[in-house]
Amino acid sequence: MRELVRRIDSATPPDRDRALDALRAFAILGVVLGHWLVTALVADSGTVRSTSPLEHLPHLAPVSWTFQTLAVFFLVGGHVGAGGFAAARARGTTYGKWLRARTARLFRPVVPVLVVWGAAAVGMLASGVGSETLHTLLQLVLSPLWFLLVFAALTAATPLLARLHPLWPLAVVLHVDLIRFGLDGPEWLGWVNVAAGWAVPYCLGAARARGALRNRTTEWVLLVGGAAATTGLVLWGGYPAAMVGVPGAAISNLNPPTLAAVAFGLAQCGAALLLTGPLRRVLARPAAWAAVALVNLCAMTIFLWHQTAMMAVTATGLLAGRPLPGLHTVPDGTDWLLARLTWLPAFAAALLVCRAAFHTYERRRPRDHERDRPRGEGRPAAPAVM
Repeated sequence: MRELVRRIDSATPPDRDRALDALRAFAILGVVLGHWLVTALVADSGTVRSTSPLEHLPHLAPVSWTFQTLAVFFLVGGHVGAGGFAAARARGTTYGKWLRARTARLFRPVVPVLVVWGAAAVGMLASGVGSETLHTLLQLVLSPLWFLLVFAALTAATPLLARLHPLWPLAVVLHVDLIRFGLDGPEWLGWVNVAAGWAVPYCLGAARARGALRNRTTEWVLLVGGAAATTGLVLWGGYPAAMVGVPGAAISNLNPPTLAAVAFGLAQCGAALLLTGPLRRVLARPAAWAAVALVNLCAMTIFLWHQTAMMAVTATGLLAGRPLPGLHTVPDGTDWLLARLTWLPAFAAALLVCRAAFHTYERRRPRDHERDRPRGEGRPAAPAVM
């Protein structure tokens, strides 16, 4: 282990911003833990359906504040994307070549997910698994892919977004919500916020990559202003407190993103940026940096397979012949939450198996990282897909 830590530390160029990798790793693990805690598969009369403890225990909405970390994904993605594009232009690389390299690295790990689950779906149908159960499982596997589509679209728009102040997409989100909720506008209009809402942190990251908005005052304004706006929108604006989708809820803050979700994301970005200084000091320690680098080396694998890992453990638990607490039962009490916590190590172990089987699809080809290496950086110790 010490030799591995030493190799990772020595392979990292001295000018690499390790804090960005730490923020990416934090965001990934936040999404994984969030899904494992707020997603419950209930076995009932031979059918498996999906529900959420937030549906039965709405006072637990603050849990979603901790694990809703997508804004940090887009913040880091905007920073890396804008920096990589600027470096590619400086080397004379065309936009098309740069974009193909980025999207190839983004979608290459998706192929085994689609192949494995395509075969599994055919096998389950042939064995008599009900359509409701199959729909539930496929929805859990495929729903995270929306993130990749949105991220790919924003990546393609990087030349424009790198010059766009984040207040512009924020204004779009504000007006969309005013029309939707204040003027009883059409519901479909909310889907404009899928692009505009996540463009806000992406543009913020891109602005910082070009040297703008880099001061403590801005970071504190993001944190305090975003938190205050979120609080006001939840208490007096009629927005739900949960920052994730809740089955049966009239309004979702996430699907599509609302002004409350975007304000909360800005508060998260402010907190993340304020932590970059302390993170850099901590990550100067080789062991701490090695842990972050190892997460980043399989970031997409973790993201794409964490729901499969949870479902594999849930399916294996059915062999017990009875519903297991925290695994197959309705999440309607504290007992379920305590039981679910005891299952997290099993989910993690299953995810490690998935990582061992599929992380090779995430490895970058040498030409890929050469095309996308920001000027002034050496060979990175972790992928910079996001």
